[in-house]
Amino acid sequence: MYEYALVWEWMAFAVRWLHVVTAIAWIGSSFYFIALDLGLRRAPDLPEGAHDEEWQGEQWRGEQWQIHGGDLYQIRRFGVAPAEMPEHLTWFRWESYATWLSGATLLAIVYWAGAELFLIDPAKADLAPWQAIALSATSLVLGWVVYDRLCKSPLGEHPATLMPLLFALLVATGWSYSQIFTGRAMMLHMGAFAATIMTANIAHIIIPSQRIIVADLRAGRKPDPKYGRTARLRATHNNYLTLPVIFLMLSNHYPLAFATEYNWLIAALVFLMGVVIRHGFNTRHARAGNPRWTWLAAVVLFALIVWLSSLAPRDHEPGATQNMRPGHSRFAEAAGFKEAVQLVQGRCSLCHGQEPAWEGMIVPPRGVILESEAEIAARARDIYLQAGRSHAMPPPFTAKFGITLSVQERKLLVNWYENALSGS
Repeated sequence: MYEYALVWEWMAFAVRWLHVVTAIAWIGSSFYFIALDLGLRRAPDLPEGAHDEEWQGEQWRGEQWQIHGGDLYQIRRFGVAPAEMPEHLTWFRWESYATWLSGATLLAIVYWAGAELFLIDPAKADLAPWQAIALSATSLVLGWVVYDRLCKSPLGEHPATLMPLLFALLVATGWSYSQIFTGRAMMLHMGAFAATIMTANIAHIIIPSQRIIVADLRAGRKPDPKYGRTARLRATHNNYLTLPVIFLMLSNHYPLAFATEYNWLIAALVFLMGVVIRHGFNTRHARAGNPRWTWLAAVVLFALIVWLSSLAPRDHEPGATQNMRPGHSRFAEAAGFKEAVQLVQGRCSLCHGQEPAWEGMIVPPRGVILESEAEIAARARDIYLQAGRSHAMPPPFTAKFGITLSVQERKLLVNWYENALSGS
């Protein structure tokens, strides 16, 4: 039965790998097309349809020359379509779908299956795992519904008004998550919240609009310009959400980002920082100048994030995990637990303490605290994988300070975990 932990860990690794690969494909194509979109130029020999005043409200620049891998490429964009539709048309959608599906699977593997450890914070809301999972899933769906209704309302015709409201929605969502979930889960869910909006934009707005346009053209009808405008509005939102989503997905590795009182405010500032950075890139791609203020603004926002992380207490409160949760009691009752506690407290709590004693360490690595019996029982699986089955912990450099684990000591940790699963 204990082999289940190994298989589960490798499955999580495989899905994470898939998620990163598909995200690279999605974000890479998104960045490329935004740069292409903004960098097109007029040319004297553009074919019919390569610019159309009615379609975009301005003359549409339609050509760009590029070089890559030693080859030259001539790329032309059509405001609506060429005089004759090509038989072969590449649709960019599976990159987004695969990224969201793999991300949702990873959310289920790590945060839903490990709800007691990674999702639920009993100091905030003592939820049953099924309740926390239901809130997690419902919030992502509800977020898309609210966002979509706002965009389809008359506000959709006034982006300058719509954008602050959408930002307020993100801030309110982050604060709500912080009142229920762990800091790490709050950050991750903010990323999933935005990513769900992005993928739903593609699946329910952008691709359907494109299908209508293509169908009209192939039938000899002139497409309604509203479909192009709607698709471009949602594509613009996706463009500005990309960088914050990446930051939030990486944040679970950095306790100073997620394990603070104001983690929800840090998440809000990350969205602003991502917007100004993308604006800087977009302006340069459009050859409209080099807005240095965007980089200054990003630095100021990042400095504010650093300052906020230094102000507040960490997400872990003394005594918050002192009470043994039902799912962890079997590890506290298993043979070898007392010996494992002594070993972990003696070798691990120097770094994994409420206030780490290791010089230069401000917060415990990944927010993991291993001081009380309850905390050690709660982290039994991590201890088993990190210090029992592998040599990931303690880090190799600690050996010169006499902090290490012998083969026999690692075996003790393995036996304790496997005893718990076997009921001995």
